Amino acid sequence: MKNGHPKAKPFLKWAGGKTQLLDAITCRLPPELESGVITRYVEPFIGSGAVFFYLARTYILPEFYLLDRNEELILAYQTLKTRCDAVVETLRNLQTNYYQLPPDDQKMFFYKLRRDFNGSRDSVDFETARPGLAAVKRTAQLIFLNRTCYNGLYRVNSKGEFNVPFGAYKNPTLCDAENLNAVAEVLQRATILPGDFKDCQKYIHAQTFVYFDPPYRPLNKTSSFTSYAVQPFDDAEQERLAKFYRSLHPTGAKLMLSNSDPHNENPHDNFFDNLYANFTIHHVQASRMINSDPTRRGPITELLITNY
Repeated sequence: MKNGHPKAKPFLKWAGGKTQLLDAITCRLPPELESGVITRYVEPFIGSGAVFFYLARTYILPEFYLLDRNEELILAYQTLKTRCDAVVETLRNLQTNYYQLPPDDQKMFFYKLRRDFNGSRDSVDFETARPGLAAVKRTAQLIFLNRTCYNGLYRVNSKGEFNVPFGAYKNPTLCDAENLNAVAEVLQRATILPGDFKDCQKYIHAQTFVYFDPPYRPLNKTSSFTSYAVQPFDDAEQERLAKFYRSLHPTGAKLMLSNSDPHNENPHDNFFDNLYANFTIHHVQASRMINSDPTRRGPITELLITNY
């Protein structure tokens, strides 16, 4: 059933975020969303949450289950859900201090805050994701870094340290209080959990819509960007996910999965055709948004795989 609310949108920029693919996704949503048969939405790779926020503001769904193995991300969602006002106040202070600096000092401010963010990681209780003062500060810092770093990326090294360089943007929007408050309101309907994608299985039944948006399989050796977390998401993980997807089909749940289309680079690479044989594979238009060579950004196709 339609008429969800409020007008929340992603509060983070995210490599692979689905804002630019929303039209292709929304026209392929299961019709049971419109009729009200679907009562639960599950997203095991929440990322920036573009599809979740669209569904929350468009449909009346009683239950949302959001998961991700990225601890920083889950902590940010948990903290915005319960302590949004404190995050907004902290972020406003960062914004005020940043805006009053000349460009060279803004760069120094960024790197000092990034060192603080990485240096305080061990003091954060990710396991219970308790949104205390440390979590409020860390969530505000994460949003700040995301808005001021190069390309709005989230990338970590093998130690789990955020390592994206300064972006040198002029007057970036650092604290969108109106949207953060809308996000907090929508998240009241959501259960937010850290964990592997398989941890969502217990929440899936016949009236569920599940959207999988894993780290994309690289189109070539130079385009790899899977470092959203310390553990890589390689072909073995893609195969494990496909096996899990197939195991959910008999539950009656409606499933959708997005990924890169290997045929952009190699028409003979049938990796996903083989993994998802007997499911519906849609080739949809998208844009290559992240590439060190600007000439290689542009129209490509991506995959949307559904079991309906």
